Amino acid sequence: MVTATSPDPRRWWALGALVASMLTLGFDMTILNVALPTMAGQLGAGTGEQQWMADAYVVVFAALMLPAGLLGDRFGRRRMLMTGLGVFLAGSLAGTLAGDVDAVIAARTVMGVGAALVTPLALSVLPSLFAPDERTKAVGIVSAGSMLGLPLGPIIGGWLLDHFWWGSVFLINVPMAALGIAACVFLLPETRDPASPRVDALSTALTAAGLGALVYAIIEAPARGWTDPLVPALSGAAVVLIAALVLRERRSARPMLDMTLLARRGFLFNTLAATLVMFVLSGLMFVLPPYLQAVLGHDALGTGVRLLPMMGGLLVAARAAQPVVARFGARAVVGAGLVVLAFAAFLGSRTTVESGYGFTALWLSVAGLGCGLSIVPAMTGALSTLPADRAGSGSGLLMTLRQVGGAIGIALLGSLLAGAYRDRLDVSGLPAGAADTAGESVVAAHLVAGRTGPADLAASANGAYVHGMSLTLLVCGTAALVAALLTAALLPGTPPAAAAEDPSGPPATATATEDPSGPAVVTPRADARQ
Repeated sequence: MVTATSPDPRRWWALGALVASMLTLGFDMTILNVALPTMAGQLGAGTGEQQWMADAYVVVFAALMLPAGLLGDRFGRRRMLMTGLGVFLAGSLAGTLAGDVDAVIAARTVMGVGAALVTPLALSVLPSLFAPDERTKAVGIVSAGSMLGLPLGPIIGGWLLDHFWWGSVFLINVPMAALGIAACVFLLPETRDPASPRVDALSTALTAAGLGALVYAIIEAPARGWTDPLVPALSGAAVVLIAALVLRERRSARPMLDMTLLARRGFLFNTLAATLVMFVLSGLMFVLPPYLQAVLGHDALGTGVRLLPMMGGLLVAARAAQPVVARFGARAVVGAGLVVLAFAAFLGSRTTVESGYGFTALWLSVAGLGCGLSIVPAMTGALSTLPADRAGSGSGLLMTLRQVGGAIGIALLGSLLAGAYRDRLDVSGLPAGAADTAGESVVAAHLVAGRTGPADLAASANGAYVHGMSLTLLVCGTAALVAALLTAALLPGTPPAAAAEDPSGPPATATATEDPSGPAVVTPRADARQ
């Protein structure tokens, strides 16, 4: 029998399996981006369909993550974690066998459901495995596993695409998820919290429907036109649904999304900064792979490797952020990180077809540094404003808004790119069908040029795509600069000394261990400052 003084000897094996599961989710966030140009060519997917292949996962993930955590609390965390891994495995298998774009989008939606179950529950089981003196180390290992997926995703995805068919980027998830299920069965104890709030099905439906309608309107606008009746109708429906969600949550005694936390200035502006970084990062990861593959002519593995400067800058800055915060204060570091990100985006907007990869690697590295410097202290600062009894709800709201930022980044920046590309592309002399196909994406234009198109179609497509990418980077830079100014003006100041941990005394606020792309893991503290 295992007691408090006799920890479970299998706990580190269980942790290893959880890390494998989180690693799978971590690199799934980036592995698809490298695969999208290949899938677009082989499945005939236009830019809008590629946006849905990426966003279907994110929209469902954002809508279901909070109710998924509550389901685990009420019905058993191990049971729901196994369910989530099983759903993720089924979605991955369906993606492997998919034969068209609609099937891939459906598979990605199922995978998003599974990921929403796994992400909060993989962390919530740690207290049942580890005593307080080991828990911080365990949380750090799980977070590192998720973070490691960022650079591994593009490399693994590129290698798979160079050696196998595009479905292999989904197939690799199957054994990893199966390993996680086996670990849950044999190594994890069952825990639950019957006193946790009930899952609010209506609020969950309002979240999914509102966010889905908004993303659908943004993605469809470039092809249909902003004046098409469907686009304003969906936009209006999204506003109504999200407003209904806010009103319902504000009137609830135990809300699933605690909107009152946004009245805290420190929480609000730190959350906005973290959400903006996810908006830019997700958009960049969507628009860069076609540029590297179609315009610069690299293969899938070469594309994955060439994304590493941004990932490297992100990881280095994320690790270095806390000591810098301790020296200069959170407001200064978050603002400086956003300024660096804005500079990188403006620099990247100067990219031309002839620039080559060296210039791209430069601004990608700077962008990664800006993301890492801003997102980690912003998240920690947001959670540090919360009292201990609201740390969980605050963390959930922060995670949800970050995922919403990522979903809108893919939709909005991808749509801006698609519209600018289509307007600039020269399809004169092409039959109507071929012209429509070439206008769907730069990958499609290269395929048309290789079959029946004029000799200068590929060059026109490259120029049009780089033009569209430059516009998206200008938008990213402007958004980051505005966020930096708001941070400097409105974010509550924190004395540098207060940002450093005092090992001799008890801490006073809530802290978070997080990675730039994954969930914040909250450790409640005794009280909080406003």
